[in-house]
Amino acid sequence: MSDVLLAVIVVLGAAAVMAGLAVLAVRVRRRGTAGPAIGAAMAAYDEAMHSTAHDQFVEMQAEADRVKPAPTPDKR
Repeated sequence: MSDVLLAVIVVLGAAAVMAGLAVLAVRVRRRGTAGPAIGAAMAAYDEAMHSTAHDQFVEMQAEADRVKPAPTPDKR
């Protein structure tokens, strides 16, 4: 009987953790706070493990920050 009770407790605990993570995922998506955090974490990983990937990330950030010139009125 105790083995069955232990198995039920483990399954219910895992279900509670999954439900908590699902609620957290909905909240993060709604607030929009996941993007910068994941980007920063991946940049740190890339810097340590894949230096060329980190260099590409830095270049992409610099490209995103550049101001693109507006087209001239006479240009079609």
